[in-house]
Amino acid sequence: MDAIAVFKMIAGLVGGLALFLYGMNIMSGGLTKASGGQLEHLLARVTKNRWLAYLFGIGVTAVVQSSSASTVMVVGLVNSGIMKLAEAVNVILGANLGTTFTAWLLSLNAISTDNFFLNLFKPMSFSPFLALIGIALLMFTKSDKKKNLGIILIGFAVLIFGMDMMSSAVMPLRSSAEFQSFLTTFTNPLVGLLIGVVFTMVIQSSAGTIAVLQALSSTIFISYGMALPVVIGAEVGTCITAIISSIGANKNGKRTALMHLYFNIIKASTFMIVFYSLNAVFRFAFLQDQASMVGIAFIHTAVNLVATPLMVPFSGLLVKLALKTIPIDEKEREQQDEERRIAALDTRFLSTPAFALQQAKLAANDMADMSKDALDKAMHLFEGYTNEDAEEVARIENTVDRYEDQLGTYLVHLSSTDLNQRDSHSLSIILHCITDFERISDHAYNLMLTAKGMHEDNKHFSSKAQEELRIFSDAVREIVDMSVRVFRNEDLVLAKSVEPLEEVIDGLHMEVRRRHIRRLRKGKCTIDLGFALNDLGTDYERIADHCSNIAVCLLQVSQDGFDTHEYLEMIRQEKSESFEQAVEHYERRYSLPSKKASEEEEAALTVQEVPSEETPAKEEDKDLLKKAKEKAKEKKEKIKEKTKEKLKEPKKKA
Repeated sequence: MDAIAVFKMIAGLVGGLALFLYGMNIMSGGLTKASGGQLEHLLARVTKNRWLAYLFGIGVTAVVQSSSASTVMVVGLVNSGIMKLAEAVNVILGANLGTTFTAWLLSLNAISTDNFFLNLFKPMSFSPFLALIGIALLMFTKSDKKKNLGIILIGFAVLIFGMDMMSSAVMPLRSSAEFQSFLTTFTNPLVGLLIGVVFTMVIQSSAGTIAVLQALSSTIFISYGMALPVVIGAEVGTCITAIISSIGANKNGKRTALMHLYFNIIKASTFMIVFYSLNAVFRFAFLQDQASMVGIAFIHTAVNLVATPLMVPFSGLLVKLALKTIPIDEKEREQQDEERRIAALDTRFLSTPAFALQQAKLAANDMADMSKDALDKAMHLFEGYTNEDAEEVARIENTVDRYEDQLGTYLVHLSSTDLNQRDSHSLSIILHCITDFERISDHAYNLMLTAKGMHEDNKHFSSKAQEELRIFSDAVREIVDMSVRVFRNEDLVLAKSVEPLEEVIDGLHMEVRRRHIRRLRKGKCTIDLGFALNDLGTDYERIADHCSNIAVCLLQVSQDGFDTHEYLEMIRQEKSESFEQAVEHYERRYSLPSKKASEEEEAALTVQEVPSEETPAKEEDKDLLKKAKEKAKEKKEKIKEKTKEKLKEPKKKA
């Protein structure tokens, strides 16, 4: 063969492979879109039963035509916490068998007959018509479902054309003595295995490797002895896609990819050792026969049909192996403890209401502690920002949201059971307070976004502002700590101390804002930092309000009352001597650094002059203030979206 013929052959083979992989990709994408997210939803639901998960893994992979695609989907579900490792492993086992469907579909091209109707079953015969229908659906319909169907049909047609292009490209090799001589190097099974692994890692598709092998077998002499180790190697090489997709995932996402890799390594090594040991004794004659497209598809299926169901009962070993490779750290143990607590809310306990309420109380206590922990971490971000702490705040907030949702549902069911008066009071307290704890964690999340925005813009509060915020933060920490203890112990005496501190925090918010206005007037602070400070102060004040709600809830429920606003109004109007003394005590404890007399006069004069939420801006400042507000809001939304994408669990904040 001359250089031009070799170049044309390589170009045809590479071009055909590109079309095959592209067709598979767009067909898989169209099928996923057509499912409308139902595949992921079904995966998350059926995985409780290992055999059902295994069968579903087969079905999903046969539908999306790619074990890599279904494994990447599973990695995403595990990464987001929807699926556990022990559930994911059986889906992965099923995916290994489901991916063999592609080879059988392609083997229909091997039909060779003069019968017109039988020839219609060859994919190359009907693919052009499918492509035409797909183009018509894509161009002339407005329905998303029909467009997705068009994409699927076009993808399938491109895939088949790619396969045919590869077969045609290698046709000249049939009469090439040099190539036949070169193929003798593939008689070593380890060489074939290595080629299968490396080639599949490069193209990231075991179906692609097997399609190339089928294309070669339809044109030139490829023995089963050459084809078999390449097929086995392709099974290992395809794991690269899941490994790449897990790079940005959490530890469980990485463990999922490792389980896929470990299974295929175990399967490949076991098969190679057992099969070739038997071959050394019995000398399998069929290894010298020419491999057909159907024969290659059969090998691919037979290996997985034996290995995958045998592994299902022992799938826990793959989980343990992955956990040995990436051990559970202290942080993960804490997360697992959190999950176990919420998992304890079993509906079967409702037949014993007192015990069910006890489990709900323990879960609510954990929820309160997590909200407090999220707030502490968010506050520390203003002193020293780290991405790890910011992500931890977001993770805790998501967990608290999940707790609030499941606890609320569980308590509603529990409220319809037969409870004594004391238990009924406890249930009412939990039901009312979990919403406030969830809102505290939301405000912690908002604080994290503010700190993240300041960090990205490399902005810092002045030393005076930092000192004021330290005192402000200490007051908020105390009221949250006090509210958690009130809730945990149902301490009515301590509950009466919450409202005086809440009143002091309201005053602190106003004073911190006034002092910022003075610094803004002197040019010692910027409008952007002013908005950050305002957001921070607003979150602090609202956190204190939720703490007040928790304390008042306990006091009111103990008196068989539920009107929080009426109770607070009564306290503020009466303002007993003990209440005033408590306010004075907290004012002394959390007093801001004193100002000079001249500064106080200046602050008093400028409070009405400088734009704030309470006072209108001067006419000439309105445009500047409006633009600054829009810029700050846009920045915060971008940060929020980035954080949601990082967590893989989008969620809007109130």
